[in-house]
Amino acid sequence: MEHVVKWKAIRDLAIIATGTAIYIPQSIYQPYTEADRVRYIEKADLKEPIIFKTTHPDQWGVALDDAIKAKMKDLNDKDDNMFENCGPSVSIRLQWPGYRAWTKQIPTMDFKSPKGPITRAKLAKNIANCVKRFIEEKEKERMEMEADRRWRVGSRYIRVEDLILVSLHHISKGSWQPQLRLRTPLNDIQLRRLQHQIPPSTA
Repeated sequence: MEHVVKWKAIRDLAIIATGTAIYIPQSIYQPYTEADRVRYIEKADLKEPIIFKTTHPDQWGVALDDAIKAKMKDLNDKDDNMFENCGPSVSIRLQWPGYRAWTKQIPTMDFKSPKGPITRAKLAKNIANCVKRFIEEKEKERMEMEADRRWRVGSRYIRVEDLILVSLHHISKGSWQPQLRLRTPLNDIQLRRLQHQIPPSTA
């Protein structure tokens, strides 16, 4: 399906200047039943991916930490309207490896005066806050039995500060899924975990 091709193509097309080229290996969300797949994917008018490009440096991706703090002066087209004619809210979905599928609704409108669609910058902030909430919730849960522990989330593992938002993909009617890559190398994240496990010296 075309939206799957576009999801996979981002990794080849993206310009990277900071962070790593390692993406969180999410599966792409799809409804459970064949009838729903036809209704919500095949017959839906799926939009083009939303790319978060920056200057200084020129790259695809905005650090989630910067998005949460609204430090996005270098985000291209940050005041462009998003989600026009998309209804009052959309679902942001994460299919993070080792955890149950997760979803949260975000508004498509900004209720400032005058009311209007949210901008690209506000959307980045909303997605960053979704990922932050996901990490806070999943930190308290065990990973699935066969999960690759490298993708564990939490204060001693992968944090929101370790992630870059590259793009957002319309993967079914009313649902969007972000492409995230690591800002911090996996080796550094694993070292952080080990440092917490080593008991302090008694010397």
